[in-house]
Amino acid sequence: MAVADDIALIKRQEEILVFAAFDEAAAFKIGSAIRDRALAENLPVIVDIRTFDRPLFYAAMPGSNASNPDWARRKINVVKRFLKSTYRMVLEQQRADRTFKVGEGLDIADYVLAGGGFPVTVKGAGVIGVIAVSGLPEREDHGVVVDALCDHLGVDKRGLALLREAE
Repeated sequence: MAVADDIALIKRQEEILVFAAFDEAAAFKIGSAIRDRALAENLPVIVDIRTFDRPLFYAAMPGSNASNPDWARRKINVVKRFLKSTYRMVLEQQRADRTFKVGEGLDIADYVLAGGGFPVTVKGAGVIGVIAVSGLPEREDHGVVVDALCDHLGVDKRGLALLREAE
């Protein structure tokens, strides 16, 4: 699958995976589902769900490490700034060094091009927060979030899932 196809599919994910409303209960349910999957599949991730004004859910799985929360924080900053998924940003920017162009003025200490941050969008309100997963290869981090959102919103994930990179 070409990069352009992946970008188009991620845009579709962002358009479809929209909440009628989002609150602490929704964050807890989604975060718990990601945590349960991580425990069942031994995924060494952290999960950080927040609105732009406060954290709502956080969990660290066995095998995650001290750098994962910082990666998640920088992914959250990217979603907040650009209002789109971080994996889409990775594919659009195509920068192996994981930094934004110098002219963007975005410090690597606070922003990173790495998949796993997905916007929380509420119909009629727009992007109000982010779900971030860190600890797996970035395409998989992204996929974990998309799978959880599909399950929570009752959306068939087969039509929204990115193929594995080897496929």
